[in-house]
Amino acid sequence: MANKYLFASGRLARADTQNHAGGAAYRRSDEQALAQLAVTGSLAQTYYMDAEGQLNELIELAQKVDTAFLAKTAIYARQHGHMKDAPAVLLAALSFLDAVRFRQAFGRVVDNGKMLRTFVQIMRSGAVGRKSLGSGPKRMVQNWLNAASDKALLAANIGQDPSLADVIKMVHPKADTAARNALFAWVIGRPVDAADLPVQLQKYLAFKAGAKDLPDVPFQMLASLPLTADHWAGIARQAGWHMVRMNLNTFLRHGVFDLPGMADTVADRLRDTKAIQKARVFPYQLLAAYLHADSALPGQVREALQDAMEVATRNVPRLRGVTAICPDVSGSMSWAVTGARKGATSKVRCIDVAGLMAATLLRQNRQAFVLPFEHDVVDVGLNPRDTVMTNAKRLAAVGGGGTACSAPLEHLVAKRARVDTVILISDNESWADRRYGWGRGTPLMKAWGLVKKRNPKAKLVCLDLTPNVTTPAIERADVLNIGGFSDRVFDLIADFANGHLRPDHWTGQIEKIEL
Repeated sequence: MANKYLFASGRLARADTQNHAGGAAYRRSDEQALAQLAVTGSLAQTYYMDAEGQLNELIELAQKVDTAFLAKTAIYARQHGHMKDAPAVLLAALSFLDAVRFRQAFGRVVDNGKMLRTFVQIMRSGAVGRKSLGSGPKRMVQNWLNAASDKALLAANIGQDPSLADVIKMVHPKADTAARNALFAWVIGRPVDAADLPVQLQKYLAFKAGAKDLPDVPFQMLASLPLTADHWAGIARQAGWHMVRMNLNTFLRHGVFDLPGMADTVADRLRDTKAIQKARVFPYQLLAAYLHADSALPGQVREALQDAMEVATRNVPRLRGVTAICPDVSGSMSWAVTGARKGATSKVRCIDVAGLMAATLLRQNRQAFVLPFEHDVVDVGLNPRDTVMTNAKRLAAVGGGGTACSAPLEHLVAKRARVDTVILISDNESWADRRYGWGRGTPLMKAWGLVKKRNPKAKLVCLDLTPNVTTPAIERADVLNIGGFSDRVFDLIADFANGHLRPDHWTGQIEKIEL
């Protein structure tokens, strides 16, 4: 049978499934569905899908696709999507399906100690097969432990279930140097000569014993110690940019900002252009910091986060011609973008991310305009000259109503608008536009056909922020389906809008990864 995704550009392709909300939809190909779940699935409860459902779907799709594509998707989800659990699950599945591809992908997915512990946890759970590592995975874990820097191992030693000590006891690594073997022994609680340990660890032990010099170790190793405000200020001065961003409330609790000049010092660090570029800061991370920031933080610190956002979004690409940006502000978008998980639910909602992405694109594209939608288009006054954070907050403040992904397209048709690119940012669970009936394609695609009559060269991007395997827009030369909320999506949107993507679009970008 001919591929319906390649031969659907003529008459309207018939919808072949329903989404979670009961609306007409198209089933994604196995590769597209796997990519979507990998870059959006945090394996937590979402508005329409529970954690177990996501996991089962992810594992089932992993077994259906080619193992080379599986390996590349795991790498893409980690390196470009900045996901944690999903790429580890794919890597675990790969360990059973293809030992060679597993070895090729391991080091690019397990890029820090937390990912190592996550991978081991998933393997031990039995979710993807047996409850033991097996010889191949065990060897890769041993290699990682032996090759990691002392600093990386100290960072990996923070956290439980499993702890780094559990991992070491499980795989029994044997290093080539006495210093590394001493470090392993210290982690698992065996007696060791302190002189054999890494220098920074020796300084840490000395600090615990009463020495004054603050050691350069992960701050979590110091947090349980009786530190003074001056000690915490020292941590703030020597910490990396991301560590400062993530611990503003911690510094507040420990009196750092009560010390003369420290509020200005931290604010200057946050807005430092070179530091932001070096840290490869993503807009989503700054939004998370801003939403989690305690209202008692000094004003200059909160303002510095907005300044950092302006720096971080300077590299968002410009699109050719006129762009309609359509963020979904319906009720389901009020759910946490990474799902709900007991004790770990993010304050960042899907609507916050949609608003951020819309505001970012608007700021960098002067010929762009924004059409927020739920049942219908919602009138929200935005000034492109306002800060990204300000406009993102205005969009996120709407919320409510059902989801009709066709609404902004119908608005364009009614206004006889000229447009080159239309970008929908949504959970894609369109159900409030059923009036076109079942079996004749989705309302979104019918409305898109009407837009194309006036704008034959226009392109449609459907950016999906949530884990699902359906879409209201069928993939074809003028339609891109893409998932996730990292900075990488901006580049893919620009490449597509500017005619630089292959016909298979997003999965084609994943295929380009070399193993």
